[in-house]
Amino acid sequence: MLLVTRLQHIKEWLIELVPNNKTALTSIFESLQYRNYRLYFNGQIISLIGTSMQQVAMSWLVYRLTGSIMLLGTVAFLTQIPSLFVSPLMGVVNDRFDRKKLLILTQALSMIQALLMAALVLTDNVRIIHILILSVFLGLINSLDAPVRQAFYTKLVPAKVLGNAIALNSATFNCTKLIGPTIGGILIALVGEGICFLINGLSFIGVIIALVHIQTGHRQTSAINGNVWNELKEGFNYSVGFLPIRSILIFIVVLALLSFPFPMMLPAFVKSELHGQSDLYGYFIAATGVGSLISTLYLAARKSVLGLAKIVMFACAIQGISLVAFSLTHTVWLSLVICFFIGFSYIACLASCNTLIQSLTDEDKRGRVMSYYTMAFLGFTPIGCLLQGYAAEKVGLSTIYLICGISVFLTAVVFGYYRPAIRKASRPIYVKKGIITEIAYGLQSSKN
Repeated sequence: MLLVTRLQHIKEWLIELVPNNKTALTSIFESLQYRNYRLYFNGQIISLIGTSMQQVAMSWLVYRLTGSIMLLGTVAFLTQIPSLFVSPLMGVVNDRFDRKKLLILTQALSMIQALLMAALVLTDNVRIIHILILSVFLGLINSLDAPVRQAFYTKLVPAKVLGNAIALNSATFNCTKLIGPTIGGILIALVGEGICFLINGLSFIGVIIALVHIQTGHRQTSAINGNVWNELKEGFNYSVGFLPIRSILIFIVVLALLSFPFPMMLPAFVKSELHGQSDLYGYFIAATGVGSLISTLYLAARKSVLGLAKIVMFACAIQGISLVAFSLTHTVWLSLVICFFIGFSYIACLASCNTLIQSLTDEDKRGRVMSYYTMAFLGFTPIGCLLQGYAAEKVGLSTIYLICGISVFLTAVVFGYYRPAIRKASRPIYVKKGIITEIAYGLQSSKN
């Protein structure tokens, strides 16, 4: 009898991991029924293909010019480190001003950065100092763009499909990671990196046009004439004072240091360990993208936040195991398969954490909270890149992946230990927002 009870408990525990609605397949694209999100979605597809091409081109260009893993990590560091220092201030800007106009500004500045890189590479005048300076410039742009983009979802769709919108946007991002790096790797081999930067610069026109046509209505501003320091302090106290949000932010910081640098270090691994060229690097990025795409479609099929913390825990464990396996194999086809699981677990962690934070955050503090989320994600990833790049020069990338993989798996264990406390602290917020009805329905369904 005890065995039957335990099996029933395990069944109820695991059923939260599967899409919890009868229309899972048809609801994947639910957010696209809303005009604003549809415009944003289409504009993003065009722009993100160009962005993923530029990321491949930038990594390959740096390694071609310098042959240094350390400088490869440094460029990634400079591109993202501004988020660590200015994201909280950008969060205040996010809550004060019209997010649509802020996004148009960031897209225009990103276009300028890409076109400057294209001009330097195509005229054969590019030097590592140019790359470093323009990387810092792009990092400053992203420190505003990322939190505004995250908070903008609530202006595109109603709250009931917010999780679907976030997951579907992640699907767009990862689908373009399939297309962009593959095209980028081929173009680099045929005509060089400059064309990739040029295509990315022109691709921003699509998303700017889409943003112009989005109608968000009148925006309610919060404390627009308030003291900036007080708003910064309020956002910080709110973020670190609430256990679920604090726990998720710490969790993201740990992954940013250990596993998120994986794509940035990949060019060096492909070239030094597998003796491959840019086209093989493109295939590895594409394999990661396939896993990420499947992950986002899985998350988009879910209609409830029920079980998301459990998904975070399992995905983190899978990522740790995958990194360990990747460090131990030097067979191309097996490494590609492992990259699929790395991509799947990466997005399952990140998108689930994003949805959890957005579902728990008050609207008037959303911009500031998402700025801390951006700081944890984008701000600490470059530190991880720098540390891993430096350590890899001493002991090799395989050893670094092995150590990081073990550490990520232990992180999953720790998160699992604190998960019941996180769930208990989240319950009053879900009651207040009316989400608890949906959760109760999901629990009842799992018992039937």
